[in-house]
Amino acid sequence: MLANSLPSPALALYRGSSIHLSSPNFASLNSTLYGTSWSFLPQELIRNSRNNVLTHKRWELYSAAPTIDITLSNEDTEKWASCREALSVFNFSIEEQDKMLGKAFGHIHSPYWGEERKVEVPNYELVNEILEYLRSLSLSDDDLSKLLKKFPEVLGCNLETELKNNVQILENQWGITGKPLRNLLLRNPKALGYNVDCKGDCIAQCTRCWARF
Repeated sequence: MLANSLPSPALALYRGSSIHLSSPNFASLNSTLYGTSWSFLPQELIRNSRNNVLTHKRWELYSAAPTIDITLSNEDTEKWASCREALSVFNFSIEEQDKMLGKAFGHIHSPYWGEERKVEVPNYELVNEILEYLRSLSLSDDDLSKLLKKFPEVLGCNLETELKNNVQILENQWGITGKPLRNLLLRNPKALGYNVDCKGDCIAQCTRCWARF
């Protein structure tokens, strides 16, 4: 009778190192798989539940892993997956999301950075802060989708010293605000990442130079 009331192993949901069985008869059961005695359960169910947990964890890590050819630790893979989540609102494919993050954080070569971009693991909080700041400039999600396709490296730019500083330059020195600013950023989003001004005396950092503006 006990076996008939137990849930199928397929209903065992992984939560960290715990198993939660979704049957009403065991709604309060929350025991660690390897720490608590499971002698009152059929051995087959125990084995199947353990296999389901390990398979699910492997699936989580596999599905979160970047589609580009890089090696990440489990922790960094989870960070990468969270940044994908931040981009999911724009309906990019997983491959597109990975290429954007790869170019923004130095995992894929981008001429924009030259040789200066240090390889980093994307950070969800920083990526989200950049997206929220861009939204504050009256850019819709559709606008951001277009901007990110043109200039994915924006996600790896410094929010304070580059994005915000450059918007202030455009507003204060060039008088570009509101809708004209939105139109400019859609046309030339790389202006958000300019960080040098050679003033005509080239210093070989052309992709990030105000001389291109």
